Amino acid sequence: MNVIIILVCLFVALAILIPLLEKYQSKMGLEGATKYSKYIWPLVMGSLVIQLIYVLMN
Repeated sequence: MNVIIILVCLFVALAILIPLLEKYQSKMGLEGATKYSKYIWPLVMGSLVIQLIYVLMN
């Protein structure tokens, strides 16, 4: 039952996000994407460290 709920939530999120991304994609451009891309790797590494700490505590 939980898997069905998760799948429904994912499909609803995709149904909402895809039109929004298509609408605002042209406004962002390459400059906006490069501005935000420098934050992606530190956020990924931080989430991995937090996940590792969480796994080690349990």
